[in-house]
Amino acid sequence: MKKIILSVALVLVLGITSINAQDVSKGIKVEANTSNFILSDMDNMESNLGFGATIGGFGVIDFTENFALRSELLLNYKNSVMKDKNTKAEIDYQYFGIEIPVYAVGQIALENGKAFVGVGPYIGFGIDARYKANGADDIKLYEEIGHTGKTNMQRWDVGAGLLLGYEFSNKIQINASYKIGFVDALDAGKDNATMLNQTVSLGLAYSF
Repeated sequence: MKKIILSVALVLVLGITSINAQDVSKGIKVEANTSNFILSDMDNMESNLGFGATIGGFGVIDFTENFALRSELLLNYKNSVMKDKNTKAEIDYQYFGIEIPVYAVGQIALENGKAFVGVGPYIGFGIDARYKANGADDIKLYEEIGHTGKTNMQRWDVGAGLLLGYEFSNKIQINASYKIGFVDALDAGKDNATMLNQTVSLGLAYSF
């Protein structure tokens, strides 16, 4: 799976570098994020927002003055809390993973920079996920349960994202994004319930 992620990243890099340099900008970004799960068929549970962080890079291909394609390679740390409504017990959930969103971007030049809005799909891959309940040892969610061939959660996620931002004339950007997953995060329990990822991010970026 790691080879697949690296291959996708390589294709993105080669695609960007094959375009005329004057049409391409690249950059780095850092974000604060807040995330939880949209739950179905889990009436006794609620998923509360937790705070995390994102770092990564991006490339933008300007096809016209008002339209561009933006791809990003992001490393995420996410945190949220699952709570049992009946017992009030809490489960701390932590996740490290990679996301590759690709946005179709509309943009407009303004006096001191440009505003942009993008929409598009993303693919995510979990590196590590675990939870801790009531002070117990961490449960690694990507490890096989017994000899069932199943894990508590699956590594892959596919979804859609919305990006809003503004780039100042000095190439500093402010941006916000919302992503929602379309794939059930559960593996062993996916026949009985559904957990969809959702994340809101706010950050700074620099284009060069």
